[in-house]
Amino acid sequence: MSACKRLLHFVKHRSLWTHVRRNVTTWSPVGAAFNATHHKRPNVLEKNGLFGVPELSCPEGFQAATKTALKNTARLVERACSCPPGVETVESFDQLSDGLCKVADLADFVKVAHPDPAFREAAEKACIEIGTVVEKLNTNVELCKSLKILLESPDIVAQLDPDTRRVAELFMFDFKISGIHLDDKLRKEAVALHVKLLDLNNKFIVGSHLPNRIASSAIPEHLHSHFAEEGSFVQIGGLHADSSNDLVREIAFRIYLYPNADLMECLDELLKCRYKLAQLVGYDSYGHRALKGTMAKTPETVMSFLQLLTDKLSDRTAKDFTMMGNMKKKLNPHNSELMPWDHPYLSGVLRAEKYNTEPSLYSPYFSLGACMEGLNNLFSQLYGVSLVSEHASAGEVWSEDVRKLAVVHETEGLLGYIYCDFFQRQDKPHQDCHFTIRGGRQCQETGQYQIPVVVLMLSLPHPTKRAPTLLTPGMMENLFHEMGHAMHSMLGRTRYQHVTGTRCATDFAEVPSILMEYFATDYRVIGKFARHYETGQSLPENMVARLCESKKVCGAADTQMQIFYAVLDQIYHSQPQNHSTTDILKEMQQKFYGLPYTENTAWQLRFSHLIGYGAKYYSYLMSRAVASMVWKQCFVQDPLNRDMGERYRRQMLAHGGAKEPMLMVEGMLQRQPTMEDFVDALVSELNLNFETFLMDSES
Repeated sequence: MSACKRLLHFVKHRSLWTHVRRNVTTWSPVGAAFNATHHKRPNVLEKNGLFGVPELSCPEGFQAATKTALKNTARLVERACSCPPGVETVESFDQLSDGLCKVADLADFVKVAHPDPAFREAAEKACIEIGTVVEKLNTNVELCKSLKILLESPDIVAQLDPDTRRVAELFMFDFKISGIHLDDKLRKEAVALHVKLLDLNNKFIVGSHLPNRIASSAIPEHLHSHFAEEGSFVQIGGLHADSSNDLVREIAFRIYLYPNADLMECLDELLKCRYKLAQLVGYDSYGHRALKGTMAKTPETVMSFLQLLTDKLSDRTAKDFTMMGNMKKKLNPHNSELMPWDHPYLSGVLRAEKYNTEPSLYSPYFSLGACMEGLNNLFSQLYGVSLVSEHASAGEVWSEDVRKLAVVHETEGLLGYIYCDFFQRQDKPHQDCHFTIRGGRQCQETGQYQIPVVVLMLSLPHPTKRAPTLLTPGMMENLFHEMGHAMHSMLGRTRYQHVTGTRCATDFAEVPSILMEYFATDYRVIGKFARHYETGQSLPENMVARLCESKKVCGAADTQMQIFYAVLDQIYHSQPQNHSTTDILKEMQQKFYGLPYTENTAWQLRFSHLIGYGAKYYSYLMSRAVASMVWKQCFVQDPLNRDMGERYRRQMLAHGGAKEPMLMVEGMLQRQPTMEDFVDALVSELNLNFETFLMDSES
């Protein structure tokens, strides 16, 4: 029996999970794999390289993989330039992109996550080498000419299927934003700006995460224990937003956000270079360039969306700040002015006071294995898909605690692989994220589909001898969120890897992940998996209701803070303002947030999203609006409805970036939503009796 048939047989004939009464819990295979105290060691007899790539059994393999990719690149460039204009041209471009991405995407992950410095260094070198080649290809006039001939031939374009035409247009867009249409002098200037921006981006990212320090003598001695000490200095590497001590929060805020002249200069230069590059290649601003192809399309639409949302939230936001102010007055009568460092802490206090959602009350019900069973059950019900735990061979994974999942459809067979790098380890980034290792595509050369491979990276505590890994509600939601990205990659079946899975517009890419958060807070979903790891008792429904209601407390103020960040991002990437970035922040904070600016602080220097999400930070809000609409219209009546799950896959997940994002939303909702609809969707989420809550907080 083939491996694929064995998987299908397993999926069709096994029970998804078994709950034996008498207070004994029996896990399904996928639940058991994640709740095991000790993970099975890889089979040393099955030697392999990282992700099954034979060359990557050692760090030097990156050099060999890069060499092979570049050799194939030269061949495919020649083919793309010499073949008759048509589908073969686009296929050659996609194969070219695929060959480079297979090395670059894998290396992008390895350079941040592999525990071996030699692997990280080799991966970094591969990224730089591949990146240099991509820059050259984006300014290869002959290569661009072959695509231009195709797109400027109406008869040929008319014969292309929609996916092929869109992919051809996306490749042409990449050429244009690299300045391919410019004369030699200006094209060289564009390339130089690209190179300079790579350096500035890296410098800003690194600097934005560095701690600040202050002489220990400047801080009251009884507070030293709250911070890291380094000789005669205190080092502050974060905002300490959850501290119950007002003074600790204030000190952390003032010191961590204290302006750094070098980083300020870096940000100024970065924004100037982005604007100059955008102008050079024909756009009014960097924002206009960045938003082409998104749902919003233009900065003007984004600002209209953010302003309308601000207007509709204004009364509720004011009430939220009043509640926080009253709570601060109650906790600290001698210093009751509400300040920016109070917002995260006091909103948490108000939630806890009203709903008692202490994480330790929930964690015993959210063992990692139980949560994975919940995801397995959900995907089985919605899509006919199961998560099957597989044993990795030696060398295939970078850490012994990485789990490998095969994603198997009940009739289509193997859809792809998810490597779950869930546990904390030294030098591993403390962030939850999804990495595409290999994109899916239809291989014309073999006639088979290249299955996608992704990594989900979390920072969960390890299991102990006494208990499996137990998740807080926030950790559980993050797991569902990241699995939303993974299933976007798995369930897409695009012809071209250039538009596979999450390779789509930024303001659409977060929709599948945010939608999963709604499933993660619905008792009809949670009730099927959340049970006490010792007793087998199910999580009481009223505890889930409390959790959901608590999210609405201070929700308007939380949303307004995100609006402020998104507005700041838009202004920074618009026309030059002739004001410092701090002056702009001060003005926008007053207009779009409400809490006072603190002198001698520069929050923008900690705004690392300016790099990966430059001019697109609004995407979180817009994606949440779309996810909210999809949930309310399609899943709120029955979150496990198979017909709706199939429609969601067909209309929104299957296309990756091969279809205009708004067309996918319209297909799912079966109507054309407006920006006003998006705003109303976000506002309606905060539907809470604020007057009652306000009176409660004053009493």
